[in-house]
Amino acid sequence: MQYAGIIKNDTAAAPGLCLSFFTQGCPKHCPGCHNPETWDFKGGKEFTTQVLDTIVEGLTANGITRSLCIMGGEPLCDDNVFLTRMVIDHVRQKLPDIKIYLWTGYYLDELATRGNTHLKAILDTIDVLVDGPYQQELRDITLQMRGSTNQHIIDMNAYRGSKVDN
Repeated sequence: MQYAGIIKNDTAAAPGLCLSFFTQGCPKHCPGCHNPETWDFKGGKEFTTQVLDTIVEGLTANGITRSLCIMGGEPLCDDNVFLTRMVIDHVRQKLPDIKIYLWTGYYLDELATRGNTHLKAILDTIDVLVDGPYQQELRDITLQMRGSTNQHIIDMNAYRGSKVDN
């Protein structure tokens, strides 16, 4: 398994201080993508168990708790969904109260129909999903946590609660 990289003290991805984990590989290849170097599934670095330790240590380094941001590449494509789940499960086991954000080029309604057990576990565990492909013609640099107006910020805890109420 490959990953693209880690930013240990990211202030650009989400509110507050974050650790950002980038998956390697993306089938979407959106024009104007911010991270085209992550498209190649054979690129990046080899993922090892030490990377899991680096993520957990980085989330609380220097006594400061950070949020975890997972982006890509495409963390929820078939080639990356197992790795994404492994990272999330490990973080939840070690640091259950960490807020987890995840960016994907898929829309939530697309994801809900895929029937992948790893994907379902991810959607049942993360706190915030930023969904939708980047669309260069809808680019808006004033948007929080996303690059184009077709993308959505979804509070997954509220979303899961609304599913229970129906």
